Amino acid sequence: MLLAKAREEIASRCAAFGSDGLVVATSGNMSIRQGELVAITPTGVDYRTITPQDVVVMDLEGTVVDGDLKPSSEWELHLGALRATQDASVVHTHSPNATAVACLDGIREVPAVHYYVAMFGGTTLPVAPYARYGTPELAHQVEQVLAGHTGALMANHGAVVTGPGLAGAYVKAQEVEWLCDVYLKTLTAGRPSILSQAQVQTVIDALDSYGQ
Repeated sequence: MLLAKAREEIASRCAAFGSDGLVVATSGNMSIRQGELVAITPTGVDYRTITPQDVVVMDLEGTVVDGDLKPSSEWELHLGALRATQDASVVHTHSPNATAVACLDGIREVPAVHYYVAMFGGTTLPVAPYARYGTPELAHQVEQVLAGHTGALMANHGAVVTGPGLAGAYVKAQEVEWLCDVYLKTLTAGRPSILSQAQVQTVIDALDSYGQ
C-alpha cells in the first residue's frame, strides 16, 4: 500500500475529527504530502469509519495512483495550499466559530484581537473570497491568500491550515477555531482591542525560539 504510514495517520486523526468539533458529517478533509505523492481523505465517507485503505493517494497533478475511492472534492484546494506554503500537511475544517466568522459580511481578515494570529505566519488571519466548494476558483483564491501564511478562512465556507506534519496542522485547526471564538465573543461584548502589526511581529519573532 503506497504511503502506508501517512494513510494510517490520516485514518487515526479522522476518528476524532467530528468529536473534536472541527467538522460535521462528512465535511472537511486532510492530507499529507510525501515527495511527489499526496495521501488525502476520500469524499463523502463517515470519518468515524475511515480506514487506511480508504485514504486515497494522488500525484501532484491530481491523478489517483492508489485507492478505490474518490479523493476529497477539495483535492485542488489541498494541492494549492501545499504549493503556496511548501508545507507537507493540510487540514480543512468547518468548525462552527471559524465558519461563523467566515460568514461575516465583508470580512477580509481576522484582525489581531489576540496574538495567536502569529501562529499562522502573519499579523492577521486572511479570508479568501467566496467560491463554490470543490472548484479550481476556490483553490486559486486560497492559494493566493496563503502566500506568507499557514492558515486562512474561506468566506461563507470554513477554514484551512497547513503544517510540516499532520499533528501540527491539526493543532493549528484547533487554534483557528479558538481564535475565531475569541473574536466573536469580543464583537458581542464590545469593541475589540486590536494589536498593532509591530506587536504581533514581536510574537512572530519570539515563536522561533518557543518550546523545547
